Amino acid sequence: MPRHRRRPDPRALCLTATELSEWTGLGDRTSFVTGDATALPFADDAFDAAMTIHVSMNIADKAGMLREARRVLRPGGRFVVYDVLQGPDGEIHFPVPWARDPSTSHLVTPDEMRALLGDAGFSVVEETDSSAASRDWFSAMAARIAASGPPPVTFAAFLGNDFAEMARNQVANLAEERIRTVTFVCT
Repeated sequence: MPRHRRRPDPRALCLTATELSEWTGLGDRTSFVTGDATALPFADDAFDAAMTIHVSMNIADKAGMLREARRVLRPGGRFVVYDVLQGPDGEIHFPVPWARDPSTSHLVTPDEMRALLGDAGFSVVEETDSSAASRDWFSAMAARIAASGPPPVTFAAFLGNDFAEMARNQVANLAEERIRTVTFVCT
């Protein structure tokens, strides 16, 4: 049975993100805070742009998250969502990188995401389905791990020792069209 890890301390994640920003020369252009995506700790119209990368699949209240994103963006601001969505061909295989079981996985279909974005006041100006590229990337990673074992630094460092199974399931879910990876660019 895979060992379940405690959720990381958000303060430690912010410290790590700050350090990585320093390493990449972006320390003077970034800051990191913890908070609830459905109740953001920012003023109205505070940002010109915002993005989420693989976030909403763990948030049950997507409508609340998207309303908050709209609230903190200035009029005309750009919002980009890159996420894993429910595919047309059935329930997903677990564990996956974002959830070990269905209790923390909250996928919606591309149609549902478009509707949620519209309901929050966004207009989708571009949509890109990158499922084939995602499948190829995870397939190559799973093949490298199977052939030569994991590299010294791997996603297993923060996702746990069952990451190889997560990667195999991710490939299967993408190949069987149980999930999609889609980017929405919105104003």
